[in-house]
Amino acid sequence: MRYETDMALPPLFETLALPVIGSPLFIISGPDLVIAQCKAGIVGSFPALNARPQAQLDEWLHRITEELAAHDRAHPDRPAAPFAVNQIVHRSNDRLEADLATCAKWKVPIVITSLGAREDLNTAVHGWGGIILHDVIDDRFAHKAVEKGADGLILVCTGAGGHAGRLNPFAFTQEVRQWFDGPLALSGAIANGGAVLAAQAAGADLAYVGSPFIATAEASAVPAYKQAVVDGRADDIVYSNLFTGVHGNYLRGSIVAAGLDPDALPESDHSAMNFGSAAKAWKDIWGAGQGIGAVDAVVPAADLVARMAAEYQAARTRLL
Repeated sequence: MRYETDMALPPLFETLALPVIGSPLFIISGPDLVIAQCKAGIVGSFPALNARPQAQLDEWLHRITEELAAHDRAHPDRPAAPFAVNQIVHRSNDRLEADLATCAKWKVPIVITSLGAREDLNTAVHGWGGIILHDVIDDRFAHKAVEKGADGLILVCTGAGGHAGRLNPFAFTQEVRQWFDGPLALSGAIANGGAVLAAQAAGADLAYVGSPFIATAEASAVPAYKQAVVDGRADDIVYSNLFTGVHGNYLRGSIVAAGLDPDALPESDHSAMNFGSAAKAWKDIWGAGQGIGAVDAVVPAADLVARMAAEYQAARTRLL
């Protein structure tokens, strides 16, 4: 069953089976997960920085593009959803220009930008026919992103996994919808189909879902990380800026295993943000959001999407 909406979205979203973007998971998202997500009917995404060394990004985009094209030829009645690449725009990312050139080569359909908005980058993406979704944590940053040419916004709210904001999703969505009528995705503890519908009811077009996909067969997380997500609850999530200089949500158990007290973490200097060191930290300090209580098993990504789609339709039926 195809997803139908009354809100205007760019045509590339017409193939969605469920109004969901699988958020880019640092270290965890790669071609296996992205391809599975897209074939299942949701936007699959990965951070460009996950491809290491930089030359591997070209290989990943080649594989993703070819496998999704083959799927579409074999299944013209249910084509794959588009994919996205996340670009960290912060000055500490010394790969940005090279990664952007590789994305241009493959005409990546969706670029998700984080930690900085650049008009020249947005112009470049538009030049090859792509669209830009920029993630933001407050209304001020949302205005800046749109002013610099972002096509859509991802509202990163309290409870989201990894780097996360502090605003309630209902409050944040209603503020942005007062002035912005473009594509809007909502992030923050969305882990089942009912929550996807709630995001739409609040004013978003799409839900931005990350943590449940950590516990999938295709994710690159180590088995202990996947099991920690299955076993975890909202109380197991700790909000701190210690590890990257930006506030984010992490699994309490991984902080304890690293020899730290999750209830007495020091504050980090925001100006010291560095994503080279963050990559090392996140191998041991595991990001996750407050919605993990809805995750009860490690499953293939297609099964997770199917479950959420069934929950979404059930929730819609209850409201009719």
